[in-house]
Amino acid sequence: MNFINPKTDFAFKKIFGSAESKDILISFLNAMLYEAQPVIEDLEIIDPYLAPKIKGVKDTYLDVKAKIDGNKTVIIEMQVLNVESFEKRILYNATKAYSMQLTTGSRYSLLNPVIALTITDFQMFEHLETVISRFVFKEKSFLTDYLADEFELVFVELPKFDKTLQELETLTDKWIYFMKTAQILRSVPEELGNVPELRQAFAIANEANLDPDELEDLERREIFIQDQRGAITKATRIGIEQGIEQGIKQGKLELVVRLLERRVGPLPSEIQTRISQLSAEQLENLGEAVLELASVSDVTDRLQTYL
Repeated sequence: MNFINPKTDFAFKKIFGSAESKDILISFLNAMLYEAQPVIEDLEIIDPYLAPKIKGVKDTYLDVKAKIDGNKTVIIEMQVLNVESFEKRILYNATKAYSMQLTTGSRYSLLNPVIALTITDFQMFEHLETVISRFVFKEKSFLTDYLADEFELVFVELPKFDKTLQELETLTDKWIYFMKTAQILRSVPEELGNVPELRQAFAIANEANLDPDELEDLERREIFIQDQRGAITKATRIGIEQGIEQGIKQGKLELVVRLLERRVGPLPSEIQTRISQLSAEQLENLGEAVLELASVSDVTDRLQTYL
């Protein structure tokens, strides 16, 4: 068997946001939010996933959104790429979900709690060792809660989870393992298959159960993610190369200025500025000519040759 990658937005929405995913989502949310305790007994999936029917349809998917415990809203997002300002987007989406509950003239007392659950395929908080982290409003000095039940941000960082199949203990462990490894599995492990909701998730994730339009859409998403990862890798490599080159130039600049000042005395700021504008090759040339220069005016004349 081949399973679709639950970390792509298409697959995530299909597995956790389909009309038949109610029990799956209840189990998943209890595992992520409530340490696998059966706090959530029922929920309503808002805007459930529908298989694509029109080729060329915009290939983006809304977050999975659900109402739990009657009035609390949970928005769930799976993010593969660490894009710029992603943290601010999370906050924007969460506050939007909170504020959009009211219509003009409505009372603030009608606002209900919102939880934003974000699963990332990259590390967001390198200084934290925990896989799951939770953030609420607190007073800065005394850490007193402020409307802690109204607004909560929960993050699950998949790269921090390193348990093997044999080390899985809790329902939380099993769901995170599913998220990390489903795509590379070729059968349902017994350790996961003994959980009915996980077994159902694997059934939905089975490529054999996808129609041709869904398979085509899935392929487009996988290609997009790979292209974006390639672009990020290339940009990082170019940035490193440029940083190394700039560092070399800066080192040459400092050395040349130090040699010149030992030779002719302190250099006026305008001359130092002109030296800093030289290329790495010109700096090297100026450094080789230091012994030929006897005064600041000699340095100025030399700089004129580089114009």
